This record gives sequence, structure tokens and C-alpha cells, in this order.
Amino acid sequence: MQYEPLETLIVEDNPGDVRLILEALKEGKLLVNISVVQDGIEAMDFLRRQGKYQQAPRPDLIILDLNLPKKSGREVLAEVKTDDDLRIIPVVVLTSSEAQDDVARAYGLHVNCYVAKPLGLDEFMRVIKSIDEFWLRTVRLPGGTKGAESRKNW
Repeated sequence: MQYEPLETLIVEDNPGDVRLILEALKEGKLLVNISVVQDGIEAMDFLRRQGKYQQAPRPDLIILDLNLPKKSGREVLAEVKTDDDLRIIPVVVLTSSEAQDDVARAYGLHVNCYVAKPLGLDEFMRVIKSIDEFWLRTVRLPGGTKGAESRKNW
């Protein structure tokens, strides 16, 4: 049986963090397509397939920074979780904020997971690999045949 790759959208404006996330996910050796956008407006255009994103794939998972230009990650999260078509997509907030208010507000907006970015390189890579392990290998995501076993890149 042929499986489609898991579609992951990374919404992150820091190129260094994007590079580290991509590197950690590539080490997972899963069949994953990764799209990256750098601000909240681009994220919503991508998700709604507007403008230059008319052919964008529907993500199976969104990794979202809260501190974004143009439209904050909080605003993106609120829009995603109140949109009938998008709210089923799991959202993992990966952000530098460890403020309890941000954590509480994100869960109030129905985030699926909140992770603070660690400062050290090794710890950052470990966190991304744990997201990979849980969300891309363990959890059964909406989308039919895309179970953990189906995403292994043999």
C-alpha cells in the first residue's frame, strides 16, 4: 500500500529556528513534507489556500511560534481553532515564551500542545525530536491512512 507523506506546516520567523526544526525532523527519517511560512498573514493565506498558496497542501500538523510579525501566533491559533474547516488540524505551539499567561491563553484557544523553546542547541534538538516522536509517529492524526506505521520512510 502506498502512503502519502504527512504534511507539516511550520510557522516561524526565525531562520535559525527553522533550520534546526528542519534538521531535527529530517533525522526522524519519516515520510514528511514540510512547508514553512514566516508570519501570521502568510500562515492564514497558506491554510486558506489564498494568493500564492492556492495549491498549498492541507497540513496534518501545524508547528506555530507565538511571536510572529504582521499577525501574532495567538491570532493565528484563534482563527484556526474557530474555523470549521481548520480546527481539526492539531497545533503545537513552539515558542520562546514560558509566561504562564501565554500558556493559559494558548490552551484557552484550544492549542493541542504548548512547548517552550529551550536555549541550548542539544535541548532544542531533543524537544523537536520529542515532537516528531509523539505527533508524527505515535498519535493517529486525521487523514485516513496516515497512521504511525504508514509514515515510516522505508
